[in-house]
Amino acid sequence: MGMATFDDFLKLDIRVGEIIQAEVFEKAKKPAYKVWVDFGEEIGIKKSSAQITECYSAEELIGKQVLGVVNFPPRQIADFMSEVLVLGIYAEQGVVLIEPGKTVKKGDKLG
Repeated sequence: MGMATFDDFLKLDIRVGEIIQAEVFEKAKKPAYKVWVDFGEEIGIKKSSAQITECYSAEELIGKQVLGVVNFPPRQIADFMSEVLVLGIYAEQGVVLIEPGKTVKKGDKLG
């Protein structure tokens, strides 16, 4: 794997959002949820397909603050357009979402 530069990192727009809706994504090839994340006034609500079913139920995702890359191009997954990449860690128990350590304002930027 090649080295990334600081300029490469600066190209990513990583923001805090709050999950406002989550449901099982029946048509996904791998178990996943459809999630709707509110990134605040500037960015608004974005949809994502998230393979996080091993560690979370759809119900417990509601209200959770997460980090997401908001400036990747949308990606078609089955019949769903995923607009943001929600960030997580590939852990032994499954994908664990990256969350701020304290509650912050929706749309706050990782820097």
